[in-house]
Amino acid sequence: MKVAKRVAQITPSKTLAITAKAKELRSQGYDVVGLGAGEPDFNTPKHIIDAAVQAMEEGQTKYTAAAGIPELKKAICEKLKRDNHLTYKPSQIVVCNGAKHALYNLFQAIVDPGDEVIVPIPYWVSYPEMITLADGVPVFVEGKEENEFKITPEQLRQAITDKTRAVILNSPSNPTGSVYAREELEALAQVCIEKKILIVSDEIYEKLIYDGEEHVSIASLSPEAYELTIVINGMSKPYSMTGWRIGYAAGNEEIIKAMANLSSHSTSNPTTFAQYGALAALTGTQEPLEMMKAEFDKRRKAVVKLMNEIDGIHCVEPKGAFYLFANVSEAMRKGGYNDVDEWAQALLEKEYVALIPGSGFGAPNHIRISYATSLEQLEKGIARIKKFVEGR
Repeated sequence: MKVAKRVAQITPSKTLAITAKAKELRSQGYDVVGLGAGEPDFNTPKHIIDAAVQAMEEGQTKYTAAAGIPELKKAICEKLKRDNHLTYKPSQIVVCNGAKHALYNLFQAIVDPGDEVIVPIPYWVSYPEMITLADGVPVFVEGKEENEFKITPEQLRQAITDKTRAVILNSPSNPTGSVYAREELEALAQVCIEKKILIVSDEIYEKLIYDGEEHVSIASLSPEAYELTIVINGMSKPYSMTGWRIGYAAGNEEIIKAMANLSSHSTSNPTTFAQYGALAALTGTQEPLEMMKAEFDKRRKAVVKLMNEIDGIHCVEPKGAFYLFANVSEAMRKGGYNDVDEWAQALLEKEYVALIPGSGFGAPNHIRISYATSLEQLEKGIARIKKFVEGR
């Protein structure tokens, strides 16, 4: 049966392929250690769950406006003002079915056929596919490992053409955990202002930053940067609400309106009672978030130490999110593997450790390990990786 070209050209997810194989092995009784999860291993805080239950009991089970309930949009405006020094009106906010949905709608709203969007490597797996689905062209710029995988203003300037529509910035980053400093963002913003290109600022991991690092929204740096930036954020990572599917975008009113119109013809509205849960997340206690962050930090330090002790593997210490992006090129070479996909597949089949090969992120010499799992599981998994690499 024929499918549309736009769908046929999408690359299958490496993450889902590894996950499926891991599930198959578990079903056969094998003790598989999963280090690929892109979600916190904590349950959603109780006060958020209670708010959603109360909303359902009070009859909040019907349609809402496509862009979200007024109370939640107001709370998002207050959050952006409080945390990011950004002033928006509710008409500049659209609530979506997760930050991923917000990104998808954004590219559909701003990209015409042939428009180019600059995507730093390593990238989150869905960025190129979303751009392609909008008939756009992803243009890749490699963030060097020696620069903590971050791109420079010079690289950005060289990648811009008369077809460039936007650049994506993801800080803290999935998959690397890298965080752009204020001065780095200022330099990148200046290039975008000079060239008049949009900035897509994916800030979903903003609350998960360590070592005293500062999260800076590029939109806050100047009035000009504010005008060019669409901020993407959501509830999934900071509040362990991945299954609730609530995210949002903030920015230019015309673009936000277009995104809301698209939602009105595709998803109608974000799940009603989940919006009330999100409202409680933003306005209620932040203590569960701080406790989760402290545990991630503890795991981060342990994982960096253990992985860097393995001969043939080295990694840059991440400053944010809950991922470690490790260079395994030497280990691959010593083991006689042709590529990182083959290496990761062999690790899963021989030692029953599931992690994500960097090829899915545009980085064929790396792997992504998620430390959004227990310290016990992390230690067990890394011990198996060490055994696999050292051939014991």
